[in-house]
Amino acid sequence: MKESPVLAIVRQEDPHSFDASLLLDEVSAMVALYSGDGAQTRFRVEDATTPRGAFVVARSAKGEAIGCGAVRRLSFEVAELKRIYRRPEWPGAGSAILRYLERIAVTLGFRCVVLQTRAANRHSIAFYQRHGYRSIEPYGEYVRMGDARCFGKALPLVTQPKTRA
Repeated sequence: MKESPVLAIVRQEDPHSFDASLLLDEVSAMVALYSGDGAQTRFRVEDATTPRGAFVVARSAKGEAIGCGAVRRLSFEVAELKRIYRRPEWPGAGSAILRYLERIAVTLGFRCVVLQTRAANRHSIAFYQRHGYRSIEPYGEYVRMGDARCFGKALPLVTQPKTRA
């Protein structure tokens, strides 16, 4: 199923805000449906507030918080996308969030992004594959999780303009 376009305004916001906290609680509840565990221990808000991290909130044209996501440093060249979520009544917002997180990762100097979801979450797997993500070997803590499905995507290189001497 293809997501239809929706007007979503995505920007970096404080992950400690009221709206962010509500969205993070919702994504934890959604993850728990697939795994019995909300995976709160695998995401620390502090990771998204470092110089090479970010937390974003998507909002409707009326300002309603409709989704969120985060990027955090995994290694010097690799960023991990976390807690990507959109409220069910806002199809298309997930794509806007994902594209925005990828742009942030590029500007932060990362060469690729990785992410993880559960095998039972077929909707998310199809979503990531539609957006150019390819299956990769489990990494980090996901190596020990039999139902973890990991994906990665190379990011475009950003070249600095040459300065004239």
